[in-house]
Amino acid sequence: MKLLFFNDYRLGVALDDSVVDVTEAVADLPQATPQELMTAVIVGWDGLRSRLQAAAEAGAGVPLDAVQVRPPVPAPVNIDCMARNYMEDGSLSEKPPINGFHKTPSSIVGHGDTMVLPDIPATIFEGEAELGVIIGRRGKDIGVSEAMRYVFGYTNLIDGSARGIPPRENAFYQMKSRDTFCPIGPFLVTADEVPEPQNMPVRLWNSGVLMQSFNTLDMAYDIAESIAFVSSVHTLQPGDILATGTNHRGLHPFMDGDVVELEVGNLGRLRILVRDDLRRTWKRESRHDRALAGLKGTTPQLTGKYAAGS
Repeated sequence: MKLLFFNDYRLGVALDDSVVDVTEAVADLPQATPQELMTAVIVGWDGLRSRLQAAAEAGAGVPLDAVQVRPPVPAPVNIDCMARNYMEDGSLSEKPPINGFHKTPSSIVGHGDTMVLPDIPATIFEGEAELGVIIGRRGKDIGVSEAMRYVFGYTNLIDGSARGIPPRENAFYQMKSRDTFCPIGPFLVTADEVPEPQNMPVRLWNSGVLMQSFNTLDMAYDIAESIAFVSSVHTLQPGDILATGTNHRGLHPFMDGDVVELEVGNLGRLRILVRDDLRRTWKRESRHDRALAGLKGTTPQLTGKYAAGS
């Protein structure tokens, strides 16, 4: 099932290109906040699935493009992100050490929303195409063999980054946890509709140009191993998000006016805008483009505040 929030956080089920409002079918659940409602749906799924399916089949759908789609998991307790978790199309000779970091829940935005680039001296702004895993059960020290039982579903996720901000020792916090730096959606697709999460194409377009294209087969540590690792650090809660990492070769600068679209397998297409009030510019080239040209590092800023010589 494809779950979503829309308009004033009505709960919906997506059917083809329409959405059916199923909010009344879960009126008996805690609904103080949208996140509490989604968490209650996740926790009570076994008893709610048939109820929601019946409501979706009986209800009248409206076109998806006629509603404002909201983040399907608007305020999880945790957003855990795997770091350097791809083998970069076989260009790495061995797995990097397993590692991760936290993003703040306030970094979440949804389909149709805007990633805002802040007025900070970052060397570049990037967005990483990722498969997001939605946790379905509370768990700590979860074994690899049991880990997939803790998965409720999946969503598209873009991991926004503001790179090059000192000090190095505090890099991930300042780089990753900015407001609007975690677009997700448009749907939360339940696990039963994703039979092969470890074999899903991941594609990201920037203003119509395909910039990232890889497969979740290339993960250094698969979803189960990632869940086991993260749960060894802290207790996972229903509704938490695990971002599984990206292939870095297609990373490129995000700039003002960009229209970014991400599609992971059958999870729908997430579309966001990028806004930079400073109108900073970079050459539109990927890390792979630079490597082929024998250049190191990310492409330098060309114009605007913080550019060399500005």
